[in-house]
Amino acid sequence: MMSTLDLNTAKTLIEAAEREAQNLGVSMVISILDEGGNLIATHRMDDAWLASIDIAQNKAWTSVALKMPTSNLADATAPQGELYGLNTTNQGKIVVFGGGIPLINDGKVIGAIGVSGSTVDHDVKVAEAAVKKFES
Repeated sequence: MMSTLDLNTAKTLIEAAEREAQNLGVSMVISILDEGGNLIATHRMDDAWLASIDIAQNKAWTSVALKMPTSNLADATAPQGELYGLNTTNQGKIVVFGGGIPLINDGKVIGAIGVSGSTVDHDVKVAEAAVKKFES
């Protein structure tokens, strides 16, 4: 397992995520943030949506800030859910659908990956590819 999140680690995780995006035939934006929610690296594949730059970073930020995958928020933030409206807090930075996953070392969140650019299912698969690399 990788124990730190520096630029070299971020590049390695981005490469793993990009390979999965290429396997899926989609262009993605992939962002890696540290434990304080600070940007380490963002990678925009050719022809990836411009809107995905902020979304990917916000997915990673949400995962660091709440110490959970963004996909965990989908049900609780739906209308009638106990956290409905959560995405309107924190200057709108909270993302409540999949694609952000915390990076955990020794039980502690040390950063996160956020991926945006396709369906939520694809975003999650691409983020999971980076997490698998991080954990190996």
